[in-house]
Amino acid sequence: MGAKVFTVGNFKGGVGKTKIVTMLAYDNAAIRNKKTLVLDLDPQGNASQVLAKTSNIERIDRTITDAISSGDLKSCITPVMTNLDLVACNTSFRSFSRFVLTNFKSELDQISVISKLLEPIKAEYDAIFIDVPPTISEFSDNAMAASDYSIIAFQTQEESLDGVSKYVGYQNFMVDRYNISLQVIAIVACMIEPDDNLDQTILSEAREIYGDAVLDTVITYQKRLKRYSREGIYLQKNKNGKFDQWDYRAHDNFIKILSELDARDSFLTSDS
Repeated sequence: MGAKVFTVGNFKGGVGKTKIVTMLAYDNAAIRNKKTLVLDLDPQGNASQVLAKTSNIERIDRTITDAISSGDLKSCITPVMTNLDLVACNTSFRSFSRFVLTNFKSELDQISVISKLLEPIKAEYDAIFIDVPPTISEFSDNAMAASDYSIIAFQTQEESLDGVSKYVGYQNFMVDRYNISLQVIAIVACMIEPDDNLDQTILSEAREIYGDAVLDTVITYQKRLKRYSREGIYLQKNKNGKFDQWDYRAHDNFIKILSELDARDSFLTSDS
């Protein structure tokens, strides 16, 4: 049957996309024991850097750029830990747009490069999470065409909420123009201050506009999440075998989101 593929996006930067990708992937692998792949399509390579730190990987020799050149994605997979793999990205991938436009004449072929690379390995995974830059570009087009679902990240700021609207509108355009099968499975509020009135107001506005698409579970601001970006992700246990409370608190909502994604996928699949 093959992996479910999720792109985490928004056309506004700094909204927590990479945080959501890396944390969902880590917890899907470590807590749920699901075979998981992170595909980094952002030339900034932030997801790649976080996951490299997670497993103390000092050097990654083959990246998505090599996969594009060779046509072989499997040889460019870097194991991170049990159940979690990475196809890394770096600044060399900025040439992807030129590669696509030079080598493919039809628009459908231009947006299908990543989808065709993923197809031979999808059966090896339960879930694939794609990180993309916050731009309308060959990067986002290819990610959308390769995905079953989009997860739209936003912070409770007016510009971020506007980015959700633009992302939904552009996704609808892609579905209509290229007849791709892609649905918004979740809109996730990230780095919320629970006691901040403006945060709560904008979150309420998002729920009024998008209804049940906005998950009940939100990602609150936590210093531990900020630390993971610098040190890599971890989930430590105390001597008594129980998870460190601050680590578990940082992971708990991502674990809940994974359960919500499963439930929504089951509903959407049975409904189709």
